[in-house]
Amino acid sequence: MPAKDTVHVGFLIFPGFPMACLTSAIEPLRAANEIAEKTSFSWTVLSESGAPVTASANVVFQPDQALGSAESLDYLFLLSSPQGTFKNPQAGNGRLRHLVRHGTEIGAASGGIFPLAASGLLLDRTCSVHWCYKSAFQTKYPDITSNDDVIVIDRGRLTASGSSAMFDMMLRLIENTLDGTIMTEVACWFQHPLVRSEGVSQSVPAFKTDGLAKDMPEPVARAIDVFSQNLEDPLAISDVAEQVNTSPRQLERFFKQSLDQSPLQYYRTLRMNAARQMVVYSGVSLTEIAQSVGYSGTATLAKHYRTEFGLTPSEERKRVNRFRVEQTVPCRRPDCLSDGPCRCDKRVMQRASR
Repeated sequence: MPAKDTVHVGFLIFPGFPMACLTSAIEPLRAANEIAEKTSFSWTVLSESGAPVTASANVVFQPDQALGSAESLDYLFLLSSPQGTFKNPQAGNGRLRHLVRHGTEIGAASGGIFPLAASGLLLDRTCSVHWCYKSAFQTKYPDITSNDDVIVIDRGRLTASGSSAMFDMMLRLIENTLDGTIMTEVACWFQHPLVRSEGVSQSVPAFKTDGLAKDMPEPVARAIDVFSQNLEDPLAISDVAEQVNTSPRQLERFFKQSLDQSPLQYYRTLRMNAARQMVVYSGVSLTEIAQSVGYSGTATLAKHYRTEFGLTPSEERKRVNRFRVEQTVPCRRPDCLSDGPCRCDKRVMQRASR
């Protein structure tokens, strides 16, 4: 990360982006400027066309400028939902590559990893992917290396798993640009007690409980890790028990005590959650999804999926696609510049929902 008088950071927002990622990045930079009593950081919010963009919380943001006119950015972060794409991929991806060739370090937070991967700028790099998108991302981009760390920085590519991780990324930038004292004061301003850096793993829920997987008893936590690494070719519970140095009966007892379900039930839950990521966030076929979570066909997948979520994968995909269409019908008023839904004409949304 460069040391200079003013570091200029760009944020490229796509429709449906999580606005928490944007505020978690800008607010610590603003605070650092105040504490340092100088403009150490400046920032620009961009969209593909310069038109307003609606965040996932249905809040409309007016960017400062279009991506095509952005110059002299030290950093550029893509903020998006997993479905984020350029309307004109050739021009958009070309502009990203142009900026990188001219010295911009590029990154992404949360679902922004998807359009960044689509640009080709993550090839031969390792990146951070939020756990809830991991299976979908690995299926869509099998040639890109990802891991479970909250932050990954690899040769000019800076990726953060979510909004809190984005805050940590900015703290690192503040420390490198100014110093550790100011970074610590910024963290304390926002009551951000634990400053995480590279090598720190994401917190993942122990599904159907109120705890985290890492906080489970050691044999359970280790078994969950083994399960997570073996979704495509499921292991026998006896083999997992052997890997965590316990007996199948003991492992069963540990899971019942900690999670109120058997290891086999938990393993199936992990596989169904991975399948759901791909159903919701990818366009791969249901046959491919079934195979990626250890089923030879879609019938058994559909049965277990319905048990877990109350509907089949095909029903879920239809529901999600219908919702996306209804939520992204553009306004038809000629004076509206929004790329997506707006508040100009509620009748447009009413027509879409019929």
